Amino acid sequence: MKRKLLSMILATAMVATMLVGCSSSGSSETASTPADTGTEAEAPAEAEAEAEAPADTQASGGGKVGVAMPTKDLQRWNQDGSNMEAELIAAGYEVDLQYASNDIATQVSQIENMINSGCELLVIASIDGDSLGTVLEQAKEKNIPVIAYDRLIMNSDAVTYYATFDNYMVGTKQGEYIKEQLDLDNAEGPFNMEVFTGDPGDNNARFFYGGAIDVLQPYIDSGKIVIKSGQLDFETVATANWATETAQSRMDAIISANYADGTKLDAVLCSNDSTALGATNSLEANYTGEWPIITGQDCDKPNVKNMIDGKQSMSIFKDTRTLASKVVEMVDAIMKGGEAPVNDTETYDNGTGVIPSYLCEPVFADASNYKELLIDSGYYTEADIQ
Repeated sequence: MKRKLLSMILATAMVATMLVGCSSSGSSETASTPADTGTEAEAPAEAEAEAEAPADTQASGGGKVGVAMPTKDLQRWNQDGSNMEAELIAAGYEVDLQYASNDIATQVSQIENMINSGCELLVIASIDGDSLGTVLEQAKEKNIPVIAYDRLIMNSDAVTYYATFDNYMVGTKQGEYIKEQLDLDNAEGPFNMEVFTGDPGDNNARFFYGGAIDVLQPYIDSGKIVIKSGQLDFETVATANWATETAQSRMDAIISANYADGTKLDAVLCSNDSTALGATNSLEANYTGEWPIITGQDCDKPNVKNMIDGKQSMSIFKDTRTLASKVVEMVDAIMKGGEAPVNDTETYDNGTGVIPSYLCEPVFADASNYKELLIDSGYYTEADIQ
């Protein structure tokens, strides 16, 4: 009898110990699992299987991601930031999205705060690609992966991946558009052209410029295209901060010196929409000749309106939803302990080596196809561009 009583006491103590252990160490998911999901005999097996599950499976769609955008002043960065934030949240991530008002010190401070507040991965669209080396050393020390977004971060070995559109292709499409619209292979010419590219601190600006000039240089060399201002080298045609006002002021001076006498301007190669808007504003105020071909990039709303009105000829469309989706895919792969998908391992050297990159393909929009690309796709509504 005493032996039976002792056995019962020991058995009761063992069961109690097991129950206390399960309730104190289980996750909230385990605690909320309905009691009728399995028998008592099945429960220990399920707990053991959960404990042995790979860490990346348990962590799927979890963690904090820092997203640093350069400014809200340009429409495209607002869309990039909001698209990426929405997709990351939908994938289960906590997001710290910051805009830096085009101030380098502010962006450095924001990134430092992201690092110190528990962000496990950083997505950074830099203001100046050469200004983040010091703060990214902190990320490297904490083993925080860094995805350079759209703008390559230079001279830092903390950059893990790069996600962008094919920036050289952006330029070639702009150059090809001018080539085709002026029929440079058949027309006699000469044609007058002026050139506006972007911020010299943005590595992308050199790719945009290089792609376009590579297409047009043979016609410049032959004299079929004439740069009446003489302003063609990158440093001269670069536009600080991609600012519309800066481009407009420079175009004012070009028109005054070269086209005020009624000389025809045939084309204005602009690397993006903010510089195109500056050129257009100046032409409207100062130019009386036949309207030139004007290129752009980003399909900003005012520029799409100008395309519809015949004031801007085309704009490269980079669907930020596509890029945001790809970045979320890259983030997800990295956060689960894997490697991000890339399709270019040769082109983008940031000074410390080639950065594995994913390049999305851009397309161009003009008055003939903007509805299909921008309205039918849901990127804009009709009201947005009226």
